[in-house]
Amino acid sequence: MKKIGIVALLVLPVFQSFAQGAIDGFFKEKGNGSVVLGAGFEDNKNYFAGNTRTDISRSLYYGNLFAAYGVTNDFDINVSVPFLSSNDNTDFQDISIYAKYKVASFKKSNFKYDIGLAAGFSTPLTDYDVGGLNDIGQQATIVNGRALLHVIYKNAWFSTLQSGYAYKFGETPESFISTLKIGKATAKWYYDVYFDYQNSFGGIDYLGTPPPQNFKELGVDFNKVGGTVFHSFNQHWGSYVSLSYVINGRNVFQGPGYGIGLVYNFKR
Repeated sequence: MKKIGIVALLVLPVFQSFAQGAIDGFFKEKGNGSVVLGAGFEDNKNYFAGNTRTDISRSLYYGNLFAAYGVTNDFDINVSVPFLSSNDNTDFQDISIYAKYKVASFKKSNFKYDIGLAAGFSTPLTDYDVGGLNDIGQQATIVNGRALLHVIYKNAWFSTLQSGYAYKFGETPESFISTLKIGKATAKWYYDVYFDYQNSFGGIDYLGTPPPQNFKELGVDFNKVGGTVFHSFNQHWGSYVSLSYVINGRNVFQGPGYGIGLVYNFKR
């Protein structure tokens, strides 16, 4: 599982704070790092205006450059830079930088338990438009903190539960975020399925009153499921495919997302 522990960060959705892939429960060894080049497509057939489902549709294409590095065996740094295209809105979105620290680790029977804390921020890279449903973001600067519990069974099966709070500067509502991920990691293959949840505090709804609306103030909630399959070709190179689906939510598009990517692992 040593090789997979270097690359288990593979789902990289980037729109509307769907960034569960920016943090995982695995920690790198000191001097180990990964660079991930990902791309994907979201085929959104419906939109929840507030909590009301509508037939508003949208297609979103994205690319993402992700890097992770083990500063020590218990301390990682992650950086993500996404590029999005939705209709005529095409630009770099929000850079994300996270630090992750393993607070405690212990074994009991066939289980290994890791407890971690993560903190980071994201901020817009460009002055992209805000004011329509083809926006690629909300131009929000966000400070994010999370707690993680990562459990490994017999050095292969694992589950990760993480929860936290996203403080958003300006007009964008703050939110509670939580992710449960279950999977298996071996020397050559990695699989996971996950459930991702976000609940915003307050904010306005699309098609609400009074118009016109400031899209920076939209409150975005969602329930989302997904999964990833990764294969390691050798000690340096691997690739993944991913699938996700937004089940429901508030002021969010509904539909499937598809992703592919190439992973390069290195050791200093």
